[in-house]
Amino acid sequence: MTKNSDLKSTARSLPISLLRARETVMAPVRDMLNGIHLSEQKWRVLRVLDELGEVEQSIIAKEACLLLPSLTRILRSMEADGQVSRRQDSQDKRRTLVQITEQGRQILAENMSTSQEIYQKIEAQMGREKLESLLDLLEDLQAVRV
Repeated sequence: MTKNSDLKSTARSLPISLLRARETVMAPVRDMLNGIHLSEQKWRVLRVLDELGEVEQSIIAKEACLLLPSLTRILRSMEADGQVSRRQDSQDKRRTLVQITEQGRQILAENMSTSQEIYQKIEAQMGREKLESLLDLLEDLQAVRV
């Protein structure tokens, strides 16, 4: 096996480190979501809609880190389940506006304490200052253009 000396070890590889960190954070969240039969993607959509109110699908896709074709499929399912409602924009018929329903808000309300407990456990182990610094650094990283 050939070792490329120009590559960083996987322990110091940014993409792999980000994936490992994501898995560390998401494992308990997945456990919570499995218990309520909700996908990670649907949880993110509910969170975004709860935070932003009624918005266009492209904004949801950006904020929830979803591809627009995937989001369209997810929203169809969520609408059928009564978690979101969609309507055509009266000014621009090409745009679809989406908002969270009361049932969607109820899902968030019923699970927010578990979600907050997960966050608090991470914060307790890392410390508030380090966690805030990490979030700041990740925000800076998102602004990087390669």
